[in-house]
Amino acid sequence: MSKVELSRVEAEEKGYFGEFGGSFIPPQLKEVLEQLDEAFLKYKDDPEFIKEYDYYMKEYVGRENPLTFAERLTKNLGGAKIYLKREDLNHTGAHKINNVIGQILLAKKMGAHRIIAETGAGQHGVATATACAMLGMECIIYMGAEDTRRQELNVFRMELLGATVIPVHKGQGRLKDAVDAALYDLIENYENTFYLLGSAVGPHPFPTMVHHFQSIISKESKRQILEKEGRLPTMVVACCGGGSNAIGSFSEYISENEVRLVGIEPEEAASLTKGTPGVIHGFKCLCLQDEEGNPLPTHSISAGLDYPGIGPEHSHLKVSGRAEYYTVSKAEVLDAFQQLARTEGIIPALESAHAVAYATKVAPQMKEDDIIIVNISGRGDKDVNEAKLLLEKQE
Repeated sequence: MSKVELSRVEAEEKGYFGEFGGSFIPPQLKEVLEQLDEAFLKYKDDPEFIKEYDYYMKEYVGRENPLTFAERLTKNLGGAKIYLKREDLNHTGAHKINNVIGQILLAKKMGAHRIIAETGAGQHGVATATACAMLGMECIIYMGAEDTRRQELNVFRMELLGATVIPVHKGQGRLKDAVDAALYDLIENYENTFYLLGSAVGPHPFPTMVHHFQSIISKESKRQILEKEGRLPTMVVACCGGGSNAIGSFSEYISENEVRLVGIEPEEAASLTKGTPGVIHGFKCLCLQDEEGNPLPTHSISAGLDYPGIGPEHSHLKVSGRAEYYTVSKAEVLDAFQQLARTEGIIPALESAHAVAYATKVAPQMKEDDIIIVNISGRGDKDVNEAKLLLEKQE
């Protein structure tokens, strides 16, 4: 089949969060995504499916992970208590595995054997390659050429797990370009391929499905903070790229209006704070775009946040005022990266360090009985070489 330009779209009245979301897709993908939606709706509440998912979450991923009181960091800063939701302790080192296990079990139910995925920082690619190895499925990972350089260790990990990693040289060679390539693959090979999308973006049903599987983060943290403090947090903070760890961190608190929900973006890829409504990768969201609606180039020190759009649910939370979104600078991120390592012995992913950076700024301005939960979406092993180079340039 010849490639079909993604601009040939068909809008569906499904999967909207306010004015954002939907499904703007080539005709070839309509039936594919409808089948995915049907399978998701069929199995997400199925007792046997839930039992299998829970088994892998406990026995393979290692959940539930702790909600750790950052005692030394809190003492050094003064003000609010800071708790860390430890997604960095999951098998594969990040929150991505929560969604991957859910989707790979769906793929198995649907009879798929060829799995494709996109990745920026490499954590979703590693998680997908891991699950494919476990279940004996073919795994193809698209990754921007620039990101393969920045995340060389994760490329090797994916290949070690048996995945084929395809560098994407078009555009900037970053996450947006990897998503483009994966979507084109799906258009050409939809009859035998399952696209395991890693973030809360894309056409319906992906944002809803990713939210569902990542909501385990806040289901645990809500129960844990009530056990530890007897009350809900004042604020929940998470970094935002596509938005999966943040929507998972926010999910159980969205209806709790007294809890502030705060998403943190890099200054260089601030879709929520600087974006305007537009369509990217088959869905409507706030995105960074030119006057013709073309995505603008982005660059962040964290490959996982280097995306010109954002999940449609985050776009709605922003416009409706339910959640707040701010940016932090590269220097603030690098400071937070080091500060958490030196006070708590936890090296966060550069993505997660964005959330840490904001928390360290606002905690001293808050009361001592206030509580901040920071989602540590991943560990920083993958980033130490890049961070070392960046810190050397600062000297």
